[in-house]
Amino acid sequence: MASKKVYEFYTELGEFEPLIWRRIQVPSDITVAQLGYIVMTLFEMKASHLFAVFRLEVEDGQRVEYRYEIPSKYEDPFGGEPPLDATKVKLDSICRAETIFNVNYDFGDDWCVFIQLEKIIEKDDAFIKELPMATEGSGFGIVEDCGGVPGLWDLVEAFNKKRGSLYKELSEWMGTKNFDINAFDLKDMNFRLHKLPAIFKGIYEKGQYPSQASIGLIERDYLDKKPEPTKPKTAVAKTTKQKTTTSKSATSKTAKPKTTKPKKI
Repeated sequence: MASKKVYEFYTELGEFEPLIWRRIQVPSDITVAQLGYIVMTLFEMKASHLFAVFRLEVEDGQRVEYRYEIPSKYEDPFGGEPPLDATKVKLDSICRAETIFNVNYDFGDDWCVFIQLEKIIEKDDAFIKELPMATEGSGFGIVEDCGGVPGLWDLVEAFNKKRGSLYKELSEWMGTKNFDINAFDLKDMNFRLHKLPAIFKGIYEKGQYPSQASIGLIERDYLDKKPEPTKPKTAVAKTTKQKTTTSKSATSKTAKPKTTKPKKI
């Protein structure tokens, strides 16, 4: 059986403590845009902002930076060099040993994820079908629209204290009284990696508004789903020649979640 290349990347959220990181394996023939969607899934980004991917190389002793974005119908008002098309360029055409990428998400909050190619391995088709796959990691990820790294620090501190006006404000805004920045569920993450990148591709590349089911996946509504109540079994009547007795069925009421800093962009 023919083997194909798999890239193993180390990824890390920039400039934040405690360290939030993932190690992932992806097919070598995915596009730069698909790498972006995978990273967004890994770090709790919800596809509500623009993003760009930067590839950092050293050529002839000089640091060179390549920028990739989803094509836009709008022209750059500053007349800069147009970015490369992230939907056309595949990783296997640009990656080499220790290639480094940065994913910049939400140009206001300015989140940055550092990505380094650690290993190139050969795997068969059966293994490739299971990708992308997170193999290990730590920490939750970002919180959308919280104000970037400084805002996330404030949010973590407020939830650790669980008191004060800021905690009250943030808990109401997030809709929860508990938030654990160290939470990471590898099984759940791999479930999401097989669902969310396709949703994000539809949003960015096709302009599709996500369905209610897709929004539910992004927001983890499946963790709140309760099992359907079971119907009580009806007792069977026992009949004799002299007397017939029907038992009453019992009824019950069922009650209806300092680090290695990336190279700055």
